[in-house]
Amino acid sequence: MLARLAAAAVLTIATPVLAHFQELIPQTDILAEDGDRSVRLDITFTHPMERGPVMEMGPPVQFGVLAGGRRQDLRAALKPVRKGDGRTAFEAGYKASAPGDLVFFLEPAPYWEAAEGKAIIHYTKVVVDFGSGGGWDRLVGLPVEIEPLVRPYGLWTGNAFRGIVRKAGKPVPFAEIEVEWRNDGSVRAPSDPFVTQVVKADAAGQFTYVMPRAGWWGFAALVDGGRTGKGPDGKPVPLELGGLMWVKTVDMK
Repeated sequence: MLARLAAAAVLTIATPVLAHFQELIPQTDILAEDGDRSVRLDITFTHPMERGPVMEMGPPVQFGVLAGGRRQDLRAALKPVRKGDGRTAFEAGYKASAPGDLVFFLEPAPYWEAAEGKAIIHYTKVVVDFGSGGGWDRLVGLPVEIEPLVRPYGLWTGNAFRGIVRKAGKPVPFAEIEVEWRNDGSVRAPSDPFVTQVVKADAAGQFTYVMPRAGWWGFAALVDGGRTGKGPDGKPVPLELGGLMWVKTVDMK
């Protein structure tokens, strides 16, 4: 009996805690000026490098787009879909009305992570260009947000992404940023540390990461919530806040 308990304890310690990433993935990051102005977005809470599992999502608190300096509420466009083991995710469509960079943003419902005893809110955004090249660095005004210092589209594989982690608009010194590639099934991590890359911002809240492979990359800046959330029983629990941004790289051919 003691041997079995010891083995279980070792297994528990050795089991990695997978990083949570709120996905907000458009089918393209650049809309052709003379083509279809519509963009579809996939909204899933999951572990992108490990390709799952998918986690249950509640109805998002906010979902919208910042275009031309104006925010538009897009919650009415959300449609629930089933993924993984029947878990709820969402999708949405949007049609651009005028040239300009489209900053899509999402505040998901708090997610209760029983394994870590905390609630999680990842404020997430992604930029889609539509014949403009301007507006990609506009801040939405989310509680935690990454301000891009590099235009977050039209990136080649091997380009560096740089950003500033902001909380309540102010830079967060030495913030920790988790980075994951949205795996298409072509890569298997040789060991756990390769699944989630980790970088720290400097004293000014700035960070840099060079993306070594084509595809979508998620940057999740994790900060102390500064307040508590609610557990399933309604009691206060620790709250993890994240500012998350997605960018895409393309191989140079």
